[in-house]
Amino acid sequence: MTVMAERTSQMSVQEFEKIASTAPETVTLEFINGRIGVKKVADGDHDTIVTWLARRCMQTRPDLDLYQGRGLRVEAYREGRAKPDAVIAPEAHFAGHGEWADPAGVLMVVEVTSYDSDTDRRDRHEKPTAYGQAGIPLYLLIDRHSCTLTVHSGPDRQIGGYRDVHTSKFGEKVALPGPMGIELDTEILKNYVR
Repeated sequence: MTVMAERTSQMSVQEFEKIASTAPETVTLEFINGRIGVKKVADGDHDTIVTWLARRCMQTRPDLDLYQGRGLRVEAYREGRAKPDAVIAPEAHFAGHGEWADPAGVLMVVEVTSYDSDTDRRDRHEKPTAYGQAGIPLYLLIDRHSCTLTVHSGPDRQIGGYRDVHTSKFGEKVALPGPMGIELDTEILKNYVR
């Protein structure tokens, strides 16, 4: 996840979407847990990690597409709006969708942490809850602060979050369970942390 600032809001999702549609291209807005978050431009290491993941997915699962900046309707009753760092779905899955797509059919969402003050709350707590409520099968958190990958699986739509959480250190081989069914050799990720 890139640098994020927040403002508490009592606005509706429709008001948020209107504001988000007029934001400059250098900022991405999200609306999670009733708060507006502002994602700023990612650093080079962040982008390199997402590109690394895209390459691994294309090599092992050419039937899938990795989308960056894909807006999803998340949280209970789809009242949240998130733009994960990466969304993995079947090829051409989002063709014909608008800016905020229903997450049905998404296989995995990915967040890459930044070195900012709200990473703990948003990437480690709020986002797993929102993605689990949305029924997204897998949430992969690539945490540059702790040099770990955390695979969340078994979404719980009732209370949010995931029933299974497995954390591995950079350098280990990480198995992404179904529906992804691939293994990642994460040794190279050690090069992209400060």
